[in-house]
Amino acid sequence: MSDKFEVDRQEIKEILDSVVNMAMQFYDNLDSHPAAVNPQPLFQESLPIEGLGTMQVLEHFLSAYSKSLSGSVGPRFLGFVTGGATPASVAGDWLVSIYDQNVTSIEESVAGQLELETIGMLRELFALPKEFSGTFVSGATMANLVGLAQARQWIAHQQGVDISQEGLYRLPKIKIASGSPHSSIYKSLAILGMGRQNVTLIPCIENREAIDINKLRGFLEEQEGVPCIVVANAGTVNTVDYDDLQALGELKKEFSFWLHVDAAFGGFAACSTNYSHFVNGMDKADSITIDAHKWLNVPYDSAMQFTRHKSLQVEVFQNNAAYLGNSMNQPEFVHLTPENSRRFRALPAWFTLKAYGRSGYQKIVDTNIELAQLLTRKIQLSDRFELLAPTRLNVVCFTLSLKDKSLSYEEINRFLDTLKDDGRVFMTPTMYQGRPGIRAAFSNWRTSAQDVEIIWEALDKVSSEMVQGL
Repeated sequence: MSDKFEVDRQEIKEILDSVVNMAMQFYDNLDSHPAAVNPQPLFQESLPIEGLGTMQVLEHFLSAYSKSLSGSVGPRFLGFVTGGATPASVAGDWLVSIYDQNVTSIEESVAGQLELETIGMLRELFALPKEFSGTFVSGATMANLVGLAQARQWIAHQQGVDISQEGLYRLPKIKIASGSPHSSIYKSLAILGMGRQNVTLIPCIENREAIDINKLRGFLEEQEGVPCIVVANAGTVNTVDYDDLQALGELKKEFSFWLHVDAAFGGFAACSTNYSHFVNGMDKADSITIDAHKWLNVPYDSAMQFTRHKSLQVEVFQNNAAYLGNSMNQPEFVHLTPENSRRFRALPAWFTLKAYGRSGYQKIVDTNIELAQLLTRKIQLSDRFELLAPTRLNVVCFTLSLKDKSLSYEEINRFLDTLKDDGRVFMTPTMYQGRPGIRAAFSNWRTSAQDVEIIWEALDKVSSEMVQGL
């Protein structure tokens, strides 16, 4: 063993103290740290023959790399839907690495029991009945994959086939219907062998991203009783639009389909007394995706999948092996997701739920929605920006409109690149109903009205410069 292992073992307190100091330096400077950066190409360093030791590596990282990391945990990172980690979740996440539990079952430590307890609290937060079981996964894409894998197994059962044992070869094409599916749905279908091309896009309500229920009914009637999959949205990425989940639940009484609800961040509307009606009917789903590193504000990577059909989940993901003993008597974790080895992802969520409770998350959600509305009002009063859609929840979808000229996608990207270089805010481009646009997603517990003023100053400055350049 290298002597540096022993040195680091003896200096572990000094090492961890240094990490704490680095963390405090980052947090103290977060308001001035760029929301996003354009990193310069790295000179690829080679593997050292003799290691440097942890203290020297920390110093090297701090001086050479830390300033090129984004301020994505900060209050003005509005790209994608990225929540900043709460103090409690950071504490939990640090302890995940300290204890380094491989949570494959509930038999070898309390970690598994704590994950089940955390899932129970989340089930309460989202007002789901106890019939739903849940499991932590790495993100919304994996949660969608787990839900759709169960849907595939269910459909095969309707036709007398056990895919987990026999494969897909005896099955006809599985039909999938959705109004505005997220890209991760297509990715999951490709992985599962159901195919991107087998998604039927059902027309949405005019000027909405919500599925037209009557058009969906027509699709279901065309299936003539052959089971299919319906992927519903509880919060689309561009406009946070919601399918009518209550109506979809009623359709399940008439037609044979698996209802998967992608509620990656929109499911958190359940936390708000003013907006919880958006998720009415989510309890009628067969499987649900919810992302934790979005509005729960825990560190990456973390999400949850919920299901009414745990037995089907076990059929798909069971990992029978002699060394696992009788763990199939309590089929948790290793038998429920693609992963065999699993980090203790539930701990940051447990910490933050315990620390801030239901009222804390209601405050985060309601505040973010109010701030999205504040930015919306500024856009409505501006002659340089134009709303592309109503702001329903926490995402503002708008575009730049200069000198009565609609800008191209490339021009919008140039604007956003300049905005990123400004450093005060980060937003991402999109396309909405054929028009290039911009998304500003509010999901960070730190963001305040003062931040919206700073965001608006940056938007005004960069757009003014672009007007002068036209």
